[in-house]
Amino acid sequence: MKIIAIGRNYAEHAKELNNPVPTSPVIFMKPDTALLKDNKPFYLPDFSDDIHYELEVVLKVCKEGKHIAEKFAANYYDEIGLGIDFTARDIQTKHKEKGLPWELAKGFDSSAPISLFLPKSDFEDLYQLDFELKINNELRQKGNTKDLLFSFEKIISFVSQYITLKKGDLIFTGTPAGVGRVNQGDKLEAWLKGKQLLNFDIK
Repeated sequence: MKIIAIGRNYAEHAKELNNPVPTSPVIFMKPDTALLKDNKPFYLPDFSDDIHYELEVVLKVCKEGKHIAEKFAANYYDEIGLGIDFTARDIQTKHKEKGLPWELAKGFDSSAPISLFLPKSDFEDLYQLDFELKINNELRQKGNTKDLLFSFEKIISFVSQYITLKKGDLIFTGTPAGVGRVNQGDKLEAWLKGKQLLNFDIK
């Protein structure tokens, strides 16, 4: 499986990082070794002094598809969950300044903690989903999928024009404003529509 991630998909997050608001989806990828499951602890790597959290709604692809029309894209995912896109911001900043790819900043081991997944049919409206992140019981990020710049269907259709989607692939759909640094000893907890899905420690 592969992890496809969408950058700058909430306007306020693009602004807080002084990035232009995109006119088409910004795509990057993480390897499967980035996955961190079952609320296992995240160990800070020794190559970065500035690991940032980015809470995201994650889609699980349910069947293979390429060149998917947007009007049919909803048929290609059947479950949603939450994930954290951990980012080595110091490395990313250096690479962006030189026009280099972000993979070292985004794709390192365990940089993609994911929750369990829930059937999308559990939710009445996928574009009214509140999600939030607390660190040490302090609210850090709060978002709602109504604020997505590019819908889930638009993302699936766009990606599938270039990359074949396969069953089990994960799509991180972007983070709202409020990103910041994690530190050793932090406890991260995240909720989707009031249901706690993530609860793990930083070590």
